[in-house]
Parts: sequence; structure tokens; C-alpha cells
Amino acid sequence: MEKSLTIIILAAGLGTRMKSRKAKVLHRAAGKALAEHVVDTALALTSADHVYVVTGHQAGQVESLLAPKGVRFVRQTEQKGTGHAVLCCEPAVEDKTGRVMILYGDTPLLSVESLRRLVDLHESSGVAATAITTLLDNPTGYGRIVRTADGEVMAIVEEKAANAEQKAIREINAGIYSFDAPLLWKHLHDIRPDNPPKEYYLTDMVEILNAGGHRVLPMVVEDSSELLGINTRLELAEVDRILRSRKVRELMLEGVTIERPETVCIDAEARIGPDTIIEPFARILGNTVIGSDCLIGSCSIIDRSRLADDVHVLPFSIVATSEVETGCRIGPYARLRLENHVEAGAHIGNFVELKKTRMGKGAKAQHLAYLGDSSIGAKVNVGAGTITCNYDGKTKHQTLVGEGAFIGSNSTLVAPVEIGAGGYVGAGSVITDAVPEDALALGRGRQVNKEGWAKRRRETC
Repeated sequence: MEKSLTIIILAAGLGTRMKSRKAKVLHRAAGKALAEHVVDTALALTSADHVYVVTGHQAGQVESLLAPKGVRFVRQTEQKGTGHAVLCCEPAVEDKTGRVMILYGDTPLLSVESLRRLVDLHESSGVAATAITTLLDNPTGYGRIVRTADGEVMAIVEEKAANAEQKAIREINAGIYSFDAPLLWKHLHDIRPDNPPKEYYLTDMVEILNAGGHRVLPMVVEDSSELLGINTRLELAEVDRILRSRKVRELMLEGVTIERPETVCIDAEARIGPDTIIEPFARILGNTVIGSDCLIGSCSIIDRSRLADDVHVLPFSIVATSEVETGCRIGPYARLRLENHVEAGAHIGNFVELKKTRMGKGAKAQHLAYLGDSSIGAKVNVGAGTITCNYDGKTKHQTLVGEGAFIGSNSTLVAPVEIGAGGYVGAGSVITDAVPEDALALGRGRQVNKEGWAKRRRETC
């Protein structure tokens, strides 16, 4: 029977080399905080009640971010090394059987597949622990893996303590382990802070287990980029690039056309249907969902929104926290700013801005309009230059436009106001009162023509 798996994620450090007031694991790559990436990987391997996140610097913010995932938290109030961080979890961990895996909140590239291999090796070999390693052409700065003649891990030697022969070893320690749980909790107390910083190093567990007659096996990860930890903004940028490159590759293999893939920016949580085309320099952010047969034009931004099938977002448009139904056409240069719902077949044209507005089926606002806090009925035509005056300086008000109404160009709708179904607003009108169904509303000064005025003016100047 497969043994239970507890995962401990070490995320207590500040990360001084980031030169940031923000804890390192809160920095973002591919649209998610580093800690979120690692927790999501852990949750693919075990249940949330078996995942413990060790927090320290800005613990409240880290815990607030991760709490919705259902994981548990342990505070490390003093930063006294990796061994000490794991030891802090001992009182909190309820299931002390099975396996314990150690992960880090700043290593978001490690794949679920590699961690499953680590657990499988541990299960099949019956050893006390397994450790992920990799080979580097330049291992400077990393702890070296010293193997026995049988290929097991005899010791992990840190760079500063290594002799010339050990420094020549290319196999390095990644710090990712799977331990036999009873042995880990038994021997964790044997770690001693016999080092200049007086810290408790988890790497010492290898020699402690070997001294007790237990075996430790290495598991080599061929792609060393999986193990890339983040200490600087340069490394953060590289991790972001790798995550986005993985996402683009995944989408293209699933049938999405991405023109100039090196130019687009697609967050890890985004989902896109087959036969959709993503043009160069587009950005697709957050948990955006885009259907099939869509077009996302060059330099457009889709942020935390849902687009149904056959939606075209033309170049330089922004769609944020909005829902767009099938067959809609957005842009170019349109902006759906906040919490809009655009129903099937509607058209939002160039330099049109929507905010908290519902556009009915087949409704159109093709040019130069602002529609805020509005409900626009099906098949309404909104003329160029129309605006809803939704804010009186203190309160936002609603504008309601009934089905089939026609709003003439350069109209000003002063909310709260309602235009009845089939109503017609003459161009250039300022509308402050309700318009009945099928009525014509004119709210402008009467035109006066003064014959000969221009000629007389020219003659006297």
C-alpha cells in the first residue's frame, strides 16, 4: 500500500539579495507568487491537510495569500536554518507515518513529474531518504554530492568545506528530499549547529542517517533548470521567462496558434481553446479563459476575463475582469475596464470604453463612446461620442437603455435615466429625463440661422 505523503514547504526567509521590502516568496512569476507555484505543485501530490508551509518574514501576508488553498501554516519566528524550520513543524504535523517531502517556496520550476519520480524511488527502494540532485558544468557555490561505491549518498559537502577533489564533483544537492517520516522525526533532533552561523542544516541528516545504518539514494534531474532557485531579480526574470515559455509550448501543442511566441506574455493559469490565434505582443493575464476560434489582436491585454468561442479582440484593446459571449467583436483600441458583460454578437468598436456595463445581444457601440454603470438592451445602437454621466461627484448612478433603442451621435445620458425600448435619442441631445418606449427625445437648443451675418462680418473686419 502506498504510504501517506506529508509535504513541508520552507517559505520563511526574506531574501535579502532581492533588495526588496517584500518577502521573496511573494514576488511573482508568470502571474503567480512564487509560493503559489510551489503549493500548487504540492497539491498535485497530496491533500491540502498534508501540506505545511513554514512562514516567517511577512508571515501574515504569505498565509493570507495561500489560505484559500487549504494548506496549513507553521511559524518560524527565528531564522535558524533549514533543519530548524522543519523541526518547527514537528508539533503541528499530525501524521508522522509515511513520507515527508521538503520543498522550498522559491523553487517554482520543479515539476510534478520529477517529484513523483522522487517518491516512487523512495517507495520502491525502501531507503531512509531520497534526494534530488543534478549535474552542473559549473557547480561553484553548491553543496556537492559525495557518493559511496554503490552510488548512494554518503555526504553533502558545502562549497566552503569541500577539498579540491570534492570541488571537482559536478553533482550538486538541490535541497529537495523525501524522508521516511519516523526516521526524520527521530533523528531531526540530532542535528547540531556546529557551524559559524550556528544554524541547523537539514543537509546534516544524510550523515546522521548513514551513521545510523540507513541508506540515502540520489535521484538525478536531467534538466537542471527545474531546480533553479531565486535569490535576485535576474533569477526571477529568468524563472518568469521559463514558466511563460513552458505555457506557450503547452498551448501550441494543444492547438492554439501563437504568432511570434517569443513576444507574447501568457500567465500560468490562463486557459485557451484550440484554433484560437494569438497575435504578437498580446498579454493574457491571471485566470483568463478564452474559448475556441478566437482572435486576440496584437498588443491587446486580456486580464482575468472569460471569452467565449469566436470572439475577436482586435489590436490594442484591453479586456479586464469582464465576460464576453460568443461572436462578439471588440476593438481595435477598445477598453472594457471593469466587470462588464458583453452578450452574444455585440460589437464594441474603436475608442469605446465600458465600465460595469452589460451590452445586450447584438448591441453596438462602434466609435468614441463611454458607457459606465449601464444596462444596454439587445440590438441597441449607440452613436459615436455618446457618454453616460454616471457620477454626480458623490454617487454612481445607472443608465438603462431598452431593447432596440437608438442613441444618436454625441448624446449625453445623465444618470439616473432610462431610455425605453425602441426609443430614439436625437444626435447631440442631453437627456436628463426618462424617454418612453418608441418616443423621440431631443434635448438640445433650437438652431437659429441669421441670413447674411457672415458676409457682413467679413465686410466690416
